[in-house]
Amino acid sequence: MASEEQLVDYLKRVAAELHDTRQRLREVEERAQEPVAVVSMACRFPGGVESPEGLWELVAQGGDAIEGFPADRGWDLDGLYHPDPDHPGTCYVREGGFLSGADRFDSGFFGFSPREALASSPQLRLLLETSWEVLERAGIDPTTLKGSPTGVYVGAATTGNLTQGDPAGKATEGYAGSAPSVLSGRVSFTLGLEGPAVTIETACSSSLVAMHLAAQALRQGECDLALAGGVTVMSTPEVFTGFSRQRGLAPNGRCKPFAAAADGTGWGEGVGLILLERLSDARRNGHKVLALLRGSAVNQDGASNGFTAPNGPSQRRVIRQALAGANLSTSEIDVVEAHGTGTKLGDPIEAEALIATYGKEREDDRPLWLGSVKSNIGHTQAAAGVAGVIKMVMALQRELLPATLHVDEPTPHVQWEGGGVRLLTEPVPWSRSERVRRAGVSSFGISGTNAHVILEEPPEADATVDAPEPEPGAVVPWVVSGRTGEALREQARRLGVFASEESSLLDVGWSLATTRAVFEHRAVVVGHDHAGAAAGLEALASGQVTPDVVSGVAGDVGPGPVLV
Repeated sequence: MASEEQLVDYLKRVAAELHDTRQRLREVEERAQEPVAVVSMACRFPGGVESPEGLWELVAQGGDAIEGFPADRGWDLDGLYHPDPDHPGTCYVREGGFLSGADRFDSGFFGFSPREALASSPQLRLLLETSWEVLERAGIDPTTLKGSPTGVYVGAATTGNLTQGDPAGKATEGYAGSAPSVLSGRVSFTLGLEGPAVTIETACSSSLVAMHLAAQALRQGECDLALAGGVTVMSTPEVFTGFSRQRGLAPNGRCKPFAAAADGTGWGEGVGLILLERLSDARRNGHKVLALLRGSAVNQDGASNGFTAPNGPSQRRVIRQALAGANLSTSEIDVVEAHGTGTKLGDPIEAEALIATYGKEREDDRPLWLGSVKSNIGHTQAAAGVAGVIKMVMALQRELLPATLHVDEPTPHVQWEGGGVRLLTEPVPWSRSERVRRAGVSSFGISGTNAHVILEEPPEADATVDAPEPEPGAVVPWVVSGRTGEALREQARRLGVFASEESSLLDVGWSLATTRAVFEHRAVVVGHDHAGAAAGLEALASGQVTPDVVSGVAGDVGPGPVLV
């Protein structure tokens, strides 16, 4: 029979084990609910948009990126148009949102052979370039991630897997460049990433589904960083001709979200990626936090009233699931970047779902604001959700909600009065205050798969700290490199465009030296001030200097490149 002392020792051990168990459970629960940080973004969209800042400039200025069909894709532009929607092989639309230079690719930079470059799809090419950019914009040298548990989650369209250069496939036979799995897999292969590599195709909701899965993987410890987003390039006009048969296109090619004039969707294309990291890791690694992904959810319409028809109950359910995952109420969300394709059927269903969820019990002076970037760039399909996310992150930074275009008046098929939801027909200030700013972003796929994510402004502690300027007379080196001499000169040209008087000499110099990959052809531009650095970059970009020229390296250091 146990003594009283033995029983006390036993109870102490049990109590200690229970304490440890509770602590571990608490850590697991906190990890499962930890916000995921958006630490970088990169994109290319219609209208010449090549960066998140470029997308913001377009939407903030009310820009319309819709234009005529491209002439560089081998389309029969004369035979493609026909006013009769039932005329086979044609479409009754002449315009859309297209990427410029979608046929270009720096294959040598990524180690592609000529045949493999020819076999690769335009979507893969753009995705590789954007993946490199999104890492560099986070201050990460992409070459340092080799062997790391970094994940790649890519939403993709099935319409962009052809390449114009080899239509018969004879020269590229044996290459798997058009397989959807190659999109995420080739990014991981090229950069040496060893986290999950997943390609998602749920139609228009693909990129938000990718973000949802990436956030889950981060919280579960499957990866430490994750690239997430989507890409669509229309190599052929099939999406136009197919929807013409269904009479689903706006005749002028423009989406008119939630408008009385809505008459169909307008197709666009693009690529967008965000870099995600657990918030605690982002802070420890010194990465700038652009926004938080507080919650997300994905569901399916199931057996609804039509396979391709939107489903209001499912949309309401996915919104509530995302809010529950974020532990937030509907009143804590300020704005929703909607799916908003401009169709007479889909938009009213979406608006009613938003009114039934976010519109409930809202104060009259705090409506839920509603907008859609599709009015600027068209419906970019697998890249649609990430376009909305980038727009909302930029809106948080710029403290402004931009207007949605082409809304003559709100659609009469929605009971707007008293619903708590208001269209962004004019720009609305969205300034920082004591109340945390948050936005929802929706995407609904023709597959029936719905997705909703909730973004939140970063904590005040993560605000950017301006770098100090150098002491008077001090010289700041700017290091530039490229795989070829031509690439080196182009890097100097692009840096010259970027490095305005508003940029910090030290900040740019430090970033170039510590957060960029180093290639075979290198140069160092030195100067006392912006004018000196700009002069050196211009000389380097224009080819005025050669590797035999070394300037400003002794005595009174002046502006100029030092080639090594």
